[in-house]
Amino acid sequence: MRLIVEYLENYLADWPRLAYAHPDDAGFDLRAAIAEPITLHPGEKSVVPNGVKMQIESDTNLWEIQTRPRSGLAAKFGISIVNAPGTIDYGYRGELKTILINLGTEDFVIQPGDRIAQAVVCPIARPEIVSGTVTDDTARSTGGFGSTGK
Repeated sequence: MRLIVEYLENYLADWPRLAYAHPDDAGFDLRAAIAEPITLHPGEKSVVPNGVKMQIESDTNLWEIQTRPRSGLAAKFGISIVNAPGTIDYGYRGELKTILINLGTEDFVIQPGDRIAQAVVCPIARPEIVSGTVTDDTARSTGGFGSTGK
């Protein structure tokens, strides 16, 4: 399996190319491919282009790319991804974009080229979807949110 990356005009030539920072990293960073800074006020969201297109080259189409928050931005500033993880389907060929949200209490400025998210290539299981009756004979049964306590 290979990941083909096309760098678009808004991904500046002097920015590092996509790569894993360490040999055992699960993901690689995506950048804000923007011309001007974007200020995210608390509670505000913005669709930020990443300046790349991607194609997974594989014997099967059972792959996706997930975009996930960067832990440092989340912990220090409350910056996250609205639809975390964001799914880029196997057949999508447009520019990747990240929907960032400021969950913090202060304005956050995204600068051109900032590393704003990480991408992870994940396998997909495709079960057959059939109609039937769902049994409730488990220990959890219909217990939902908070049903196992604190």
